[in-house]
Amino acid sequence: MEARAKLKYLRMAPRKVRYVADLIRGKSVGDALDILTFVPRAAAAPLSKLVHSAVANAEEKGISDVDQMTIRIIQVDEGPTIKRWLPRALGRATRIRKRTSHVKLVIEQS
Repeated sequence: MEARAKLKYLRMAPRKVRYVADLIRGKSVGDALDILTFVPRAAAAPLSKLVHSAVANAEEKGISDVDQMTIRIIQVDEGPTIKRWLPRALGRATRIRKRTSHVKLVIEQS
């Protein structure tokens, strides 16, 4: 049995979120939550909430033994980019790209 959770439009660059996602891929849910507690990255907090959401979805589906769950898939894709402009010298402007991420998480019983 498996449970899924999605996080869309996370206001962090996918490159930075992938760094944290790579740390927990393939780990058990308990180990992943322990790792996310002590990782000094901003992406750790939203990913921790996502893992908790997947566990809650598993409990809602009737999976009784959540302690035996492992993270099978954690996939970080690029979301839409918010474009802004920054004024520069001599009347010029520079584009600022505020990147977003979509994260897909699948946990399963091992």
